[in-house]
Amino acid sequence: MEKICKIFIDNKPFEFKVEGEFFWGKPELLYPQKDNVLSKMSWENEGFNIVEAFEELDFLKLQASVKNIIIDALKTNNVAVDNETFDLKDYHKFVTTDALHNQVIAITRNLETSDFDFDIDLLAKRFGDILGYQLTSYVEELKKSHIQIRISRPQSLDINPPHRDGYLSYWEDIINVWLPIAGCNEKSSLPVVAKSHLIPENEILRTESKGAKINGNIYYVPCILETKSGVIKMTRPNPMESEALLFSPFLIHGAAVNENEDITRVSLELRFPKQKN
Repeated sequence: MEKICKIFIDNKPFEFKVEGEFFWGKPELLYPQKDNVLSKMSWENEGFNIVEAFEELDFLKLQASVKNIIIDALKTNNVAVDNETFDLKDYHKFVTTDALHNQVIAITRNLETSDFDFDIDLLAKRFGDILGYQLTSYVEELKKSHIQIRISRPQSLDINPPHRDGYLSYWEDIINVWLPIAGCNEKSSLPVVAKSHLIPENEILRTESKGAKINGNIYYVPCILETKSGVIKMTRPNPMESEALLFSPFLIHGAAVNENEDITRVSLELRFPKQKN
């Protein structure tokens, strides 16, 4: 069944078509209210916060590593770019079709810590120190680490639908980390719904996992179409370079429409589970 997903981002309306079967959930709250990764934070009720992630030199090292991974993915798909002069914000000038973009992100959305010339576990320790829990990059259920480079071309549907990562079993007990890499600003950064991790399931209209299709792409995460309060109203916290957006896996987020006219947005998504004792 095709429906129109209508949302507001910073009070500006957006809409896109979604195919899927939608249902209201059970009267239960999935967010664990004791001993979850946000339990020790003063901002737990909001469900998200911006924190300092690393020093500038470390950021530049990670940014360079992300750039190299994208360049390799482009070259794998026979797109010739100059390693020295290529600017991540110009990605859309080289990748001009959805088909080619999908081939590139098939590589960049399934990465592991070993793919980076940067110690990702340093970030797990950094954020673990902030949250008061030991974190790891290793996801037990997946038997590996899992990192995604998100690439959003300007004026495109290179987006996830509004969703909760926590609907997927392997993301139930993690901290979500969103890192701006290039082209991230008030027109392109990740939108969230404050306090939405506290909304019970019977107030959410959504699909099953792998049950939503947007622009021909099927998504692992269920699409949240609306809540009992009506249209989803999102805001962009907009972390700066060297900062990170931390949030609960049960916080509604996504639909990161890139409103910039001529800038590709590149970001990094990390998910760190609590270390098992």
